[in-house]
Amino acid sequence: MTAMSGKIVLGPNRYGKAENRVVRVYRDTDRHEIRDLNVSTCLHGDFDAAHVSGDQGAVLPTDSQKQTVYAYAKTHGAGSVEDYGLALARHFVDDIAPVRSARVEIEEYAWERVLVEGRPHEHTWTRTGPEVRVAAITAAGRGSDRREWVIGGVKDLVILKSTGSEFGGFLTDPFTVLEPTTDRVLATSLDVRWRFAAAPDDWDSAYAGIRAVLVERFAVLHSKALQQTLFEMGRAALEAYPCLAEIRLSAPNKHHFSYDLGRFGIDNANEVFHADDRPYGLIQASVLREDAPDAGIAWDPYTGAV
Repeated sequence: MTAMSGKIVLGPNRYGKAENRVVRVYRDTDRHEIRDLNVSTCLHGDFDAAHVSGDQGAVLPTDSQKQTVYAYAKTHGAGSVEDYGLALARHFVDDIAPVRSARVEIEEYAWERVLVEGRPHEHTWTRTGPEVRVAAITAAGRGSDRREWVIGGVKDLVILKSTGSEFGGFLTDPFTVLEPTTDRVLATSLDVRWRFAAAPDDWDSAYAGIRAVLVERFAVLHSKALQQTLFEMGRAALEAYPCLAEIRLSAPNKHHFSYDLGRFGIDNANEVFHADDRPYGLIQASVLREDAPDAGIAWDPYTGAV
């Protein structure tokens, strides 16, 4: 290593208000609706003076960003999380002069109606989970220079199949003790994000449909490896939804090991397992169209939500 003596300068920087917990209840009729969100805002722009000299003249306070998040939940929150995020991102870029680009990251927590005498109650829910819908919306530039990117997705989507998966023919070395298998439990907690090339007709329907395609492909594919499963899931989603440019998948392999009951004189024909949560194999892949539009800054994360 060589000692450095170059001038010290400020590098890339950004700031925002992370994890604003917003619950929006729609009371237009006696049958209420609910959306439960975790919203983070992030601004890039001419903020060098704030870092270098402490001059806050160009800095919109993070508290002001928080107030905007809640105000827009009322004035722009009647649609999908993507529409809401686009409205927020456009506002920060269009109306706050020093801002060059804005990113809005959203997590949506699902609720389902309580059944009372077999019928869904009009204003009572229970929280579902653990999966969470996510979105990340980025807007940059103004006027003819405007560019926008929308990423949708789901995280903590726990899914398991009890057969239809194998793993064999792998590379071995002196430390390999793993035995090949032609019949194993395949389980994971999926973190999947998809980038739109064009807006779908309906953001909510697109989310539900893409999720359904992913889950169905996981179920019906005879898996030779989790890597193959991820690629086929991504391909199926892109084929079903031409509005998508690419999809990224991250899957921890939630291992289930057949438990040794032979020492007790009990036969275990792949029926009793030890669920081992760590360590785990972590498989990640991206699947995209060869002609996918440039991703630009679409994937630059702020809170780690995307």
